[in-house]
Amino acid sequence: MSHIPMVRVGGSNGSDSRDAAESTTPRAVKASATRKAYLNLVLPLFITSVIAYMDRINLSYAALTMNGDLGFTAEIFGMGAGLFFAGYVLFEIPGALIAEKYSPKLWIARIMITWGVASGMMAFVSTVWEFYVLRFLLGAAEASLYPVLYSCCIPRWFSVEERPKAIALMLTSLQVSNILGAPLAGWLIGIPFLHFKGWQVMFLLEALPAVIFGFIIVRWMADWPREATWLTGPEKQFLTERFERELALKNAVKRYTVWQALRDREVLKLCGVYFLWITGFWGFGFWMPTVLKAASGWSNLEVGWMIVLPMCLSLGFMIWIANHSSKTGEQRWHGAIGMFLAAAGLLLGTLTSQPILAFLFMCLAAIGVYAPFGVWWSYPTTFLSGPAAAGAIGLINSCGNLGGFVGPYLTGFLKDLTGSFTSAWLYLACSLACAGFGMLTFQRRSGAPRQNEARAVC
Repeated sequence: MSHIPMVRVGGSNGSDSRDAAESTTPRAVKASATRKAYLNLVLPLFITSVIAYMDRINLSYAALTMNGDLGFTAEIFGMGAGLFFAGYVLFEIPGALIAEKYSPKLWIARIMITWGVASGMMAFVSTVWEFYVLRFLLGAAEASLYPVLYSCCIPRWFSVEERPKAIALMLTSLQVSNILGAPLAGWLIGIPFLHFKGWQVMFLLEALPAVIFGFIIVRWMADWPREATWLTGPEKQFLTERFERELALKNAVKRYTVWQALRDREVLKLCGVYFLWITGFWGFGFWMPTVLKAASGWSNLEVGWMIVLPMCLSLGFMIWIANHSSKTGEQRWHGAIGMFLAAAGLLLGTLTSQPILAFLFMCLAAIGVYAPFGVWWSYPTTFLSGPAAAGAIGLINSCGNLGGFVGPYLTGFLKDLTGSFTSAWLYLACSLACAGFGMLTFQRRSGAPRQNEARAVC
């Protein structure tokens, strides 16, 4: 009788079965769902934010030549920079509530297309009032973008513990927009085309991505996990049930209506602190290229390239702060430390006339003003959700955007009044330091009670 070798007919199938079983374990489902959420939610939101901030900050580089071409004083420029935030404030809360009720992705697409058109029209500004009106319209067009991202998009896909990291990664777009936009803007404003000056070319070219991506994001994103064609059934169920459990836990503590959220003491403290922070953030941000050029004597292109370094440093520090906060659950000091660093950078910058030292202190200020963003916007959703979170975050962002008006305007006003940026930098440093102390008064929250995410996904 000849020997017939035993063939493991079931071996391959058994291995496939084990692989399939492992791929549907709760741990594997969570890992794959989170990975896909980063790719199909955080990535398009990151691109959206990059485009938004490039369209915001391009004005600060246009000022290097536009102000002279149009005869704008520092006060006029500061007023126009700030009027963006006046338009933003008026439509912030209604826009966030509309997106929460209907469709975040469609609202984001509407925002991008209308702000792209308004941004492109900046190329045709010739008078002070045209400048003011278009800046106001640009703010109105972009209003509610970030509250929608923080309150409607991220919480549906990421747990309380995961949000600081997810928001921080999305908001690296703030620095990336500077890293890409600063050298690009410094180059474009020196290149006239046909009858357009360089700053006009910059406004036209940088407006196009917003309009184009407004159509792309509708096809890419999903409003809810259950609607995502790129998730499996178990992944949809896992994300949906985790979000519903979080809502139930929050509502068991206190169920907020929109009006209760808007009057909540902690929300009002967030509004005040964010006003102080964003006063310093945009006062510094809009005037940084002008101050750096005045202190160094560098060319427009050199200024654009030099700004890449503080943006890279602040990007790395912001991610580290968010990751450390996610691991420890601590939020107050992780926010306040950035404010104190920024205040120190601005204060020390007024004490030196050496270009290199001034630049290093500017790097310190940039690291500080950007550092807390990931931690900051994860905090309101530790006790608010749904329309209450959308309304409250809209209010907080609106108050911050009032600071976005005050900071640039007062910086320009004080520059014209005193002939230097010293007094303006001292004011911004005080505002940021007060924001840091305010952050330390928040309640200690680490989010909703941690849930056993390794429970079975059926």
